[in-house]
Amino acid sequence: MVEKYSTLSAIQQDISKGIIKASTLVDAYLFNIEANKHLNAYLEVFDEDAKAAAKALDEKIASGAPLGKLHGLVIAIKDNICIKGKKVSAASKILGGFTSIYSATVIERLLAEDAIIIGRTNCDEFAMGSSNENSAYGNVLNAIDNTRVPGGSSGGSAVAVQAYLCHASLGSDTGGSIRQPASFCGVVGLKPTYGRISRYGLIAYASSFDQIGAFTHSVEDNALITQVISGKDPMDSTTSSKQVADYKSGLAFNGKARIAVLANTLEHEGVSADVKAKLDETLDSLKAEGHTVETVGFDLLEYLIPAYYVLTTAEASSNLARFDGVHYGYRSPNAQEMDSVYKLSRTEGFGREVKNRIILGTFVLSSGYYDAYYSRAQKVRRILRDGLVKIFSEYDFIIMPTSPTVAFKIGEKSNDPISMYLADIYTVLANLTGVPAISLPLAKDSEGLPIGVQVLANHFEEEKLFAFSQSLSK
Repeated sequence: MVEKYSTLSAIQQDISKGIIKASTLVDAYLFNIEANKHLNAYLEVFDEDAKAAAKALDEKIASGAPLGKLHGLVIAIKDNICIKGKKVSAASKILGGFTSIYSATVIERLLAEDAIIIGRTNCDEFAMGSSNENSAYGNVLNAIDNTRVPGGSSGGSAVAVQAYLCHASLGSDTGGSIRQPASFCGVVGLKPTYGRISRYGLIAYASSFDQIGAFTHSVEDNALITQVISGKDPMDSTTSSKQVADYKSGLAFNGKARIAVLANTLEHEGVSADVKAKLDETLDSLKAEGHTVETVGFDLLEYLIPAYYVLTTAEASSNLARFDGVHYGYRSPNAQEMDSVYKLSRTEGFGREVKNRIILGTFVLSSGYYDAYYSRAQKVRRILRDGLVKIFSEYDFIIMPTSPTVAFKIGEKSNDPISMYLADIYTVLANLTGVPAISLPLAKDSEGLPIGVQVLANHFEEEKLFAFSQSLSK
């Protein structure tokens, strides 16, 4: 059964021994997808393409030809990453029926290493949300408890891995959209350093925040996938030319770490007792192993969410201006002249949350308010970055909760946007400052729901972050 595979290396070992074939794997995942359609994790399953790719891989294996690093990997892709010849909608009505004419750089790099793409996953519309309740195509359900959210915005990708509807998946993380659903679903999720992975072919939400990353069952697989899709891309000028390390081969963590715990993160009023207790247990265990764990001053926690939402909505207002009903995607059938094409297409095509953020972003960029909001938020962002650089000059890692609570009930926060936004309080720091951060499924609460522990490292220190995460996960 597919369920026994928690690592790609185990799959590849069985393939090499002839115990399993790529075709068998794909068939098993397709069976699981059909049996779990109620989770609404997929918007489209590429069944015939996946079967054809698996057959071609089986023939390649039989011929003795060299195999890619990801052979045997069946992977799902979030519906805001472009795949040539496939629909991509960012889970929005306004892009209904649109087919991509090119593939994102991450897709080309996956395929070059023999990965098999099995489908595109559901998400919050334009990656805006913390619960996957904002998709134009319905909620995604948490496989552990169908009455609870999977987290967002990459909820479909998280559930696809959680429920073994694929082996791994790609998501995007603007303010926690990989790490928070990874925490809620009990899987591993990485937000890499800004500029580590190309954004070419990713439908933009907030361009200076967005990063693509992977969901996996193991740190080992996350390291390998990240290694394959990382690196300089001439199609994305924000990608770094820094060398990409061999993350998978560097998973041995040697020595003792210096770990910072930001003051007030565990005492925040929104943190559940179970989350606090489990993180305290993790920190006590690290101390017992000889690592240094110290609380450091950090009095900017209350500014994280306001700064994040001012800046990301401003960028969203600019980025989403291109979806106007004129060039592609949805056009209102009720529009009679040019003015109504714009007004009605955007009114009918965008969901409530997206419209809220566009309006807020337009407001903070408007004359008379730009300096009061946008400029001030940029200054806060710089102060945060400088503060983290100082902390990382003295410590190797920062540890904090991924989310203040476990997965909440569907509809519980839908009519309380402030409460919903505060769910991102521990994840937005990594996006505001550009550092890498990973969520690890290290504990469960009293009801058996997953609790994620988040580890942050300095810019471009993914190799060290993966190695420490591997030691934590043992």
